[in-house]
Amino acid sequence: MLLKMEFWLAVTVVFIIEGWQQCNGFRSTHQHHRPHIVFIMADDLGWNDIGFHGSNQIPTPNIDALAYSGIILNQYYVTAICTPSRSALMTGKHPVHTGMQHTVLFGAEPRGLPLTEKLLPEYLKELGYATHIVGKWHLGSYRKEFTPTYRGFDSHLGYWTGHHDYNDHTAVESPYWGLDMRRGLEPAWDLHGQYSTDIFTKEAVRLIRTHNTSKPLFLYLAHAAVHSGNPYNPLPAPDEVVAKFSAITDYNRRRFAGVLHKLDESVGKVMGALHEAGMLQNCVIVFTTDNGGPAAGFNINAASNWPLRGVKNTLWEGGVRGAGLLWSPLIARPGRVSTQLFHITDWLPTLYAAAGGDVGYLGEIDGINAWRALSEDLPSNRTSVLHNIDDIYGNAALTMGDWKIVKGSTYSGAWDGWYGPSGRGESLVYEPYQVMTSQAGRALARAGTTLTPSIIQTLRNQAEVICDSASLYTHAGRNGCKPLTAPCLFNIRNDPCEQTNLADVYPEILQLLEMSINEINATVVPPSNLAWDPRADPRFWDHTWTNFGDYSILNNAVSR
Repeated sequence: MLLKMEFWLAVTVVFIIEGWQQCNGFRSTHQHHRPHIVFIMADDLGWNDIGFHGSNQIPTPNIDALAYSGIILNQYYVTAICTPSRSALMTGKHPVHTGMQHTVLFGAEPRGLPLTEKLLPEYLKELGYATHIVGKWHLGSYRKEFTPTYRGFDSHLGYWTGHHDYNDHTAVESPYWGLDMRRGLEPAWDLHGQYSTDIFTKEAVRLIRTHNTSKPLFLYLAHAAVHSGNPYNPLPAPDEVVAKFSAITDYNRRRFAGVLHKLDESVGKVMGALHEAGMLQNCVIVFTTDNGGPAAGFNINAASNWPLRGVKNTLWEGGVRGAGLLWSPLIARPGRVSTQLFHITDWLPTLYAAAGGDVGYLGEIDGINAWRALSEDLPSNRTSVLHNIDDIYGNAALTMGDWKIVKGSTYSGAWDGWYGPSGRGESLVYEPYQVMTSQAGRALARAGTTLTPSIIQTLRNQAEVICDSASLYTHAGRNGCKPLTAPCLFNIRNDPCEQTNLADVYPEILQLLEMSINEINATVVPPSNLAWDPRADPRFWDHTWTNFGDYSILNNAVSR
């Protein structure tokens, strides 16, 4: 009898303690059974650059294998450019609410993602995760407190600014030029001459292989690919890889194919490492771009968003509708194309929920927990997406339900058209068996996923966006959308290529969306962009980009 009383007393004490912890916001670090999370972000990958959206031009069998055996996110939105998307991912807040909404953060700017913001790795660390970032940061580095290892990550091998050369690892932000490759805070000069995609892949594989699997892993692999490098070598890829794409006649697109091939190869190697480590059985994997592709020479690049309109840093679908997927054995209904509306801010609460966290603890964020909706194919709680409000550019765009409003434009409308290549044609053939026998395909098969040519083709057909191509080469499309003159309105479900402006047909809907933008604009935090600080010049710091705000320059000498 006494033993029974002691047992129930112990149970009661446990319940009291757990209740006290929850009431006081205490986060348990008990990590048993929490899934490993691997988040792979491509840089500047276009909608039409991956095979599962219908292009036959550049095979991406490893990425495609993940897509077909997981969930293809076909109504998935990112922001139009690098820094805003990464800030949204890390905070779960729209960039307009953190001051990160206008263009990118440059290496010479004395600012960063506000230190008042709590980031995804910090939340996951409270749940017992080991947290590592490999690759691109781009959220501030002028003081060490803004760099990754001070913001929740246990380690970082990669670079701080927005791009670098894939071989010499220097970043040109004219007139400045310096090395941007780091291990933590230390410059990684020894990696000179090694290809960035290979460096990041090897580090990711190393972290997976050496990880103690009794503890959950959060690995954020943020590739440089397929962002252009420096102007003297904008699309760096090994010549022997580029040679595989001799059928692509456009020189820049051929080099782009080489860069993308190495990215896809990286995904396969990461999947292989996860399988070998026995981690796929309890893992959540995300693959996403950060923004739409820079097509037709934009940013000295050769991506494709076909048949979507616009490019990177525009608010057309080609700039903000992202290529993305979610894979996990924890998904109840995998192997499908999702049409649920999903925004990049949703990743933080969604992954936190998948990790067993209480999303109520996240406070006031813009992201929505979509884990159950995606896993079980239920209706999403998200009904609208703010693409951006930028009063400096003078543009804004919002999607509500089936309707999208576009106000203003970037680059005076010079990139408001449709840009190929389409990647379709009789001479181009898609090979399902290449997907099935890829390194990722083999790893997934060993983990219990079954893919067949029939399944692949069915899902690929469902994921492809098909529009009337007759007006895709006219600058304004039908009904003359000129957003610099007047707002445009599109039924984005029926017209994903934004060809038919319905502003004059449905003025009441246009007015409703304009009112919604104005209401949101009342909550906007002013952009935090600052003038470049000459102290950032890499010449002062042994020709490296550094955390210049932690130092001072006196009489042409550098002192701490």
